[in-house]
Amino acid sequence: MMKENVLNYTQRKTAISYLLVLAASLLALSCMRGKPSTQTPIHLNPNMDDQARYDAMEASPFFADGREMRVPPAGTVARDEFHENDAFYYGKNEKGAFVDRIPMKVTEALMKRGQERYNIYCAPCHSRAGDGNGIVPKRGFLKPPSFHQDNIRSYPDGKIFDIISNGIRNMPAYRKQIWEEKDRWAIVAYVRALQRTHNATAADVPVDKLNQLK
Repeated sequence: MMKENVLNYTQRKTAISYLLVLAASLLALSCMRGKPSTQTPIHLNPNMDDQARYDAMEASPFFADGREMRVPPAGTVARDEFHENDAFYYGKNEKGAFVDRIPMKVTEALMKRGQERYNIYCAPCHSRAGDGNGIVPKRGFLKPPSFHQDNIRSYPDGKIFDIISNGIRNMPAYRKQIWEEKDRWAIVAYVRALQRTHNATAADVPVDKLNQLK
């Protein structure tokens, strides 16, 4: 009798084990991804699936002229783009002429900043000496003019700032890369320093340093 009970217990235990394995297999199969359904998906919250909007240049019956793109009201200025100081932001005076001098105080910190920015953005073409023999022209790109030419030395500071900002001939605009105006003016200051190094005279040397010249 005891042997029969032990046998029934073993059979029940085995059957339960099989059932658990089968249940686990069915659960695993239910988690597997099948083929894509051909039925329309069910959207629990479709509010943002299809929004009313206009594409650029699209017609609109809402406005009298039939256009959805609007011209900003006269005198509108975008946030952070109110540039009242034309000399600083554009390198030009109120008459639209290039300013002769940098419209900010030239300090040692400004010169060092200009040197850093120049070596990053300008030296690849213009070289660190400003003579136009940078690594890029040596690889086949058109050689830029030397900063030490008389006509470039005579440029007003505002023109150099404008060239950095908007480019000239083969040189692209750098106002997006050097997006702070003070950094562009720092480069102008450093370019002027480079020009002085190639065209300096004894009169440019402090008196107490003259005896060090050889």
